[in-house]
Amino acid sequence: MLTFKPNRTALVTGAGRGIGKAIAESLARQGVTVICVSKSADSCGATAAAIVAAGGKAKALAVDVADSAAVSKACEQILAEHPVVDILVNNAGITRDGLLFRMSDDDWNAVIQTNLTSCFYWTKHLARPMTRSRWGRIVNITSVSGIMGNAGQANYSAAKAGMIGLTKTLAKEFASRAITVNAVAPGFIKTDMTTEFVNNAEVSAKILEAVPLKRFGEVQDIAAAATFLCSEEAGYITGQVFAIDGGMAM
Repeated sequence: MLTFKPNRTALVTGAGRGIGKAIAESLARQGVTVICVSKSADSCGATAAAIVAAGGKAKALAVDVADSAAVSKACEQILAEHPVVDILVNNAGITRDGLLFRMSDDDWNAVIQTNLTSCFYWTKHLARPMTRSRWGRIVNITSVSGIMGNAGQANYSAAKAGMIGLTKTLAKEFASRAITVNAVAPGFIKTDMTTEFVNNAEVSAKILEAVPLKRFGEVQDIAAAATFLCSEEAGYITGQVFAIDGGMAM
């Protein structure tokens, strides 16, 4: 059983659906108060409401994570209510897939800004109180695409690889303050973003040829790893990238 000290607070971006929702719910089951962030007030609100209905503690906050001013304002509001956010999970992400020669500047910039730069925004604002309290957990949800690359995803793979570099650098910068920074790299997980190929028998069969465990992952697989990395038991793990991918990136 994992250990979480009482009155921990976590912020999870992209918490309105899929992996982010599963992580938010998993942390709440451990007694953590979870601030559920997404661009859509309806989606993060639904996650927070589900947590509260299940007996947990949560609140919703609609923020465009790619907007520096919006994140700054949100963090100011959060820290006025919570002296420290103990756990930060940077999960928000989008895809704008396409081969390089067909990829527009907007598609490149939107993915880099949402998937990578948002991590910089949230961490810059929320990590300083962690340093003062001398305890913190930061988990960045990257992807095996950031480790292996993936044709048609130059923007996404670059952003996810950037998250790995950011993770390793911040782990070094924050270690003296007992703040751990790790990354979880999902493989092919059943989410809204992957429905198109998961439900296509021909495409899914081809994908699973590259997955030694011969199945798609579930959001709970990622949530379990992220929750462990946020626990007291993970205090001697930092700067690491955990591929939860059925063996793809071996």
